[in-house]
Amino acid sequence: MNNKPVFKRSTVIGLSALVFVQVMCAAFFILELATDVLGLRHWAVAWEVREALQIGASLSLLLGALASIMLLRSTLHRVHKVEQQLRTASGLFLEVMEDQFCLWGLSPAEKDVALFAIRGYSNQEIARARGKSEATIKTQLNAVFRKANVAGRPALVSHFIDILAAQAPQP
Repeated sequence: MNNKPVFKRSTVIGLSALVFVQVMCAAFFILELATDVLGLRHWAVAWEVREALQIGASLSLLLGALASIMLLRSTLHRVHKVEQQLRTASGLFLEVMEDQFCLWGLSPAEKDVALFAIRGYSNQEIARARGKSEATIKTQLNAVFRKANVAGRPALVSHFIDILAAQAPQP
């Protein structure tokens, strides 16, 4: 598992500072509005300072919008990458299962039953899905367990989890 942080520390600090400035600018705009509405203009700052603050506030809001766009693009890129990795892992899992089924010498019917069992289907559900009797399914599952040298469904699933864990990159 990759323990790399999503964002660098400097990025988080920079974004936090930008958010702080934006909050201060919003407070300034609200204070200006309140002084105008309440007629408290004598509390207001000089027009030059007010204009400079408004320009600074507007620029910080623009920077915040640009930062949001960049973060959104980065997040969408990461989501796409993770989705690709998940599809790859799913494909690898199917390959691992197919390889093991071949090593164990499972018949096509036993492979099918094993897949259903690994997915958590009951004997009755497997029988219904395959159009076979429960007794046939039970016989086929017992053959799978014997060929795989496992005691039952949990051990079968655990076997594949162990294989995948052994193949996973170590941190």
